[in-house]
Amino acid sequence: MISRRFFIKSSGLAVASFAAVPSFLVRSAFAQANAASKDRPIVIAIFQRGAADGVSMVVPFGDRHYYDVRQQIAIAAPTRGNSEVALDLDGFFGLHPALHSLKPIYDDRHLAIVHAVGSPSTTRSHFDAQDYMESGTPGNKGIADGWMNRYLQTAGDRRATPFRAVAFSSNMPRTLMGTAPAVAMTRISDFGVRAGSASDDITRAFEAMYGRNETGKETFEAIDMLKKANPLQYTPANGASYPASPFGQTLLQISQLIKADVGLEVAFADIGGWDTHANQGNQRGQLSNRLREFGDGLAALYRDLGDRMRNVVIITMTEFGRAIRQNGSGGTDHGHASCLFMLGGPVKGGKVYGKWPGLAPDQLFEGRDLALTTDFRDVFAEVVTKHMGARNVGQVFPGFTAGAPLEIV
Repeated sequence: MISRRFFIKSSGLAVASFAAVPSFLVRSAFAQANAASKDRPIVIAIFQRGAADGVSMVVPFGDRHYYDVRQQIAIAAPTRGNSEVALDLDGFFGLHPALHSLKPIYDDRHLAIVHAVGSPSTTRSHFDAQDYMESGTPGNKGIADGWMNRYLQTAGDRRATPFRAVAFSSNMPRTLMGTAPAVAMTRISDFGVRAGSASDDITRAFEAMYGRNETGKETFEAIDMLKKANPLQYTPANGASYPASPFGQTLLQISQLIKADVGLEVAFADIGGWDTHANQGNQRGQLSNRLREFGDGLAALYRDLGDRMRNVVIITMTEFGRAIRQNGSGGTDHGHASCLFMLGGPVKGGKVYGKWPGLAPDQLFEGRDLALTTDFRDVFAEVVTKHMGARNVGQVFPGFTAGAPLEIV
């Protein structure tokens, strides 16, 4: 017997919980896809794995203590005519110059930033902190499913298609694990169930379970439909240019899925390389290179989607920030709070949200880190309720009591 919740891994494919909601593959969903999915609210979550340095991404140049503790890796304050300094946002905060492609979106008020945000958990373990953020239950390892999957569960299957929830990953990410159907794949072109020496048994079992009924027929038709949308033949719109990196090509394919009107509602991707213990750099260097890829990718996705961004919110996250003081290797160690970005038509951008805790020695968390003033669940809860329409935030984030509304969306 194969349980109703299982994974298939073949050529970058993972399929979770296809048996949980048999009705989600009915033909009528596809017949109405073109009309309905264009007005469907969509959330795209991007995880910066490795703990991104929030005070380098969004520089508190107005806090004089910033330059006292980061003499080699600080980003210079804005000066007229200099492109290698922080890009002034509001007279206190500035974008890292490598994120210059995001500045026009901020100026157009469709990019918002939340600073001093993160998990109330004090762990400095990447594994635990990422697990807490993806489960949406900091400090609680007893919750099996992820917060994005719980959102899908609470919303029911009234808008569901096979590609309602898609992660670009070789394995199903923690945030999409649960009883609601979700798909993980590394590339659209590889999506499928293919026989092979290591997968014959599970492939035959999949076909035996689904291939002889209408549900199975719709599943395989959907797979064929998706594979015909070849990303190699896709031309981004509005002059968008994605980075040639895996991250850039993932964002390109998310745009392709949205434009294909296959019913995408939730998309997930991640980008690693943020654990900058050594040689972090300032306006140039290791972190700068990573930020340029990150910012250029987000800006390309925003530009490519064009007017479709009216129903899309992109939200970024990282498990924790970095220590405020640079270490002896020209880098930063594991910290506490960081920052996140939100982009999209529904976003009330052009503003840095959150209460700034300060960087004076007596204002730091445990004497070393940016203190937390906004729980990440306050931000995520606002997205799933105000943008996605979830009615019971307690089902998505169990045991959580929301703070004062941020009013970002």
